[in-house]
Amino acid sequence: MATNANWTVIIEDKIIIKNHAEGASEGVGYVISDDSFWAQGKFSNIWAIQYGTSNISDTVEYKNDTPHSSWEDANLGDFTDFTTRWDSAHLAQLQSDWDNDNLFNEDGSPAETEADKIARLGARPTSYSS
Repeated sequence: MATNANWTVIIEDKIIIKNHAEGASEGVGYVISDDSFWAQGKFSNIWAIQYGTSNISDTVEYKNDTPHSSWEDANLGDFTDFTTRWDSAHLAQLQSDWDNDNLFNEDGSPAETEADKIARLGARPTSYSS
């Protein structure tokens, strides 16, 4: 598999991983449960994709004996098909993290107002773009 990729996609596992160097903390991957997306014929023989690598000839890896190819030669379309799905999953995670980061008093009652929470954490995330 290519090294130093900005993105890794494992088709069989339905996972898209954003490399740490690209702004994700420690390389964050999300399983994307969109069967109609993954079932596209163009992915049927692909095992993995390394996108934005330092070795541009080793970006699409096939399941069979087909030689690895570049993203462009594989003719898979626009890589934003992957990044927009990752961005959506990441935004959902950021929102969940924000929603669940609450402070409570010893008796279990809320220890802060929504305004206090916003002052502590910032506004709830509403968008994310890679």
